[in-house]
Amino acid sequence: MIEPMNLAILIASGLLVISIFTSLISFRIGAPLLLIFLAVGLGAGEDGPGGIDFDNAPAAYFIGSIALAIILFDSGFDTRFQSFRIAAWPAVTLATIGVLLTTVIVGVAARFLLWIPWPEALLMGAIISSTDAAAVFFLLRVGGITIRDRVRSTLEVESSSNDPAAIFLTITLVEFITGDPSLDNPTIGLALALLQQMGLGAILGLAGGFLIAQTVNRIDLEQGLYPLLVLSLAICLFAATGMLGGSGFLAVYVAGVIAGNAKLRGTERLRRFQSGMTWLSQITMFLTLGLLATPSEFPAIVLPAILLALVLTFIGRPLAVWLCLLPFGFSRNETTFVAWVGLRGAVSILLGIVPILGGLPNGQMLFNVAFIVVLASLLIQGWTIRPMARWLGLVVPPRIGPVDRVELELPGRAHHELVVYRINPDSPVAKGERIPRWARPSLIVRDGRSMRVHAAGRLQPGDDVYIFTPPQQVRLLDKLFASPATVDQMDRQFYGDFSLAPNAKLTDVAESYGFTVDPGDRGLTVADILGREFRGGVEVGDRITYGPVEFIVRSVDPAGQITELGLALEMTRAGQPRLPLFQSRKELMALLRSWRDRRRHRRASRSKTEDAASEDASGSIEDGHARSGSGAE
Repeated sequence: MIEPMNLAILIASGLLVISIFTSLISFRIGAPLLLIFLAVGLGAGEDGPGGIDFDNAPAAYFIGSIALAIILFDSGFDTRFQSFRIAAWPAVTLATIGVLLTTVIVGVAARFLLWIPWPEALLMGAIISSTDAAAVFFLLRVGGITIRDRVRSTLEVESSSNDPAAIFLTITLVEFITGDPSLDNPTIGLALALLQQMGLGAILGLAGGFLIAQTVNRIDLEQGLYPLLVLSLAICLFAATGMLGGSGFLAVYVAGVIAGNAKLRGTERLRRFQSGMTWLSQITMFLTLGLLATPSEFPAIVLPAILLALVLTFIGRPLAVWLCLLPFGFSRNETTFVAWVGLRGAVSILLGIVPILGGLPNGQMLFNVAFIVVLASLLIQGWTIRPMARWLGLVVPPRIGPVDRVELELPGRAHHELVVYRINPDSPVAKGERIPRWARPSLIVRDGRSMRVHAAGRLQPGDDVYIFTPPQQVRLLDKLFASPATVDQMDRQFYGDFSLAPNAKLTDVAESYGFTVDPGDRGLTVADILGREFRGGVEVGDRITYGPVEFIVRSVDPAGQITELGLALEMTRAGQPRLPLFQSRKELMALLRSWRDRRRHRRASRSKTEDAASEDASGSIEDGHARSGSGAE
């Protein structure tokens, strides 16, 4: 009894250790880390060197569901309200209508590629319709890709909120195929079930997030128990919402957003614990799903599965994204990038288990197809996210160089943070720049010795400076303690060649650079022009063309007000659309107006031609009559 137990523990812990160490490969060669975890699971499975025979689909689904709930809660916990203000409507549209459109488009392709009945084809579309939150968050947050706020926020919120819709569609279609009597009227039943799932999930998630925040702040516990309490309450919420007929996945995500944006006791400790639990959940989920797969069965369906993955990547996802984002004013480049970052991951494989649990004859085949589609997605898209973002001009170059900073948590609900900076030799502080009065150092550590501020004298490179500061001021301090950012060609293309004050009068700029200002724009500042164009939702990298120049937003404050502008005398590459696809609403309206004007012009030309022909004909008749009359005489 003891030996098998020890062997199971040894195998499980050994696989975790192998997965952690293989992450070094991912960072060295740029491979998607989640693909590495999946490969470890496949290698340990029955067809790999490990030879572990694991075919317990219910256990895999249970483990995957718990792991996904933890991942979604942490995803919500790290999502700022500002992201929702920027991206709520486009992300929710993608997470609902986008999932439905993808299901239909991919379902049509699956019908003819896999030669399965229409209900199962649509089920295949639903299984692979949602993007994977773990994959998207890793690539955008951990992978070192800094892209524009609205695009990043849209992708993060969408990937975290589209799982409930995909799960709902998958389970409902399985019940329909197996002849569930509760679906006698599929249309009405589907709509009511969707309303119940999403409505209960959202309401209970709001209540659960508020309850978690109040519990943490009002109960005095041992410090190490708070992270366990928060995670336990989140899992309880997930299970209770599912028992009441709601979407537990949506509930834990919403609860994470509410709790993460509240002022909690020990927030940094909670974040560190949840980060570790999320990594553990991701590794466990991918290892389990890798063990469940049987690669020896893949050759029979690998070709249609890859073709289906290509349809999803190059037709289904892009078309759904373009139609969903059309009302929200995204540019062609932004729409292209959102369409490309449609990575499929553990959620699609997890949903591939549902047909097996439902007893469908083609259940194993659908699972295998989903697995191959995920592998193709991680290989094609996961390896190309960074170059695609750069190619489309969406990467935001850093405005400051590297900064060596550590944040230390204060007890209770203090309104300040203790921040420790190590002075960089090239930083403004090392060169004599004064630290603001509101951020006077409390302690200096030099060569391992603690020193009072007055005794330390002038700050020196390598000093560790301890500062108490409000959290919202940390970004300002970063600029003082960081090395200068390298200004390369990409920076100039993104931010422009010259710096400009946001309160600069447009007429003054026009006089300096020789262009004409529209009469209605006289008296406006450059910031006013940008605010009018983007309706107050300005972010770094936004740009407009005015005459022969471009005005570019270089930085904004936390309130969304422009603090620095760039000016480019030549149109920069970052502002140009790259593909003849995904036209924005403005471009489509301009095309429509141009087409309408051309039709009017052709009608007018045709009318003039007909009038001229009529006059010529009338003249010819009159001449004929005149000649006839003359001949008669």
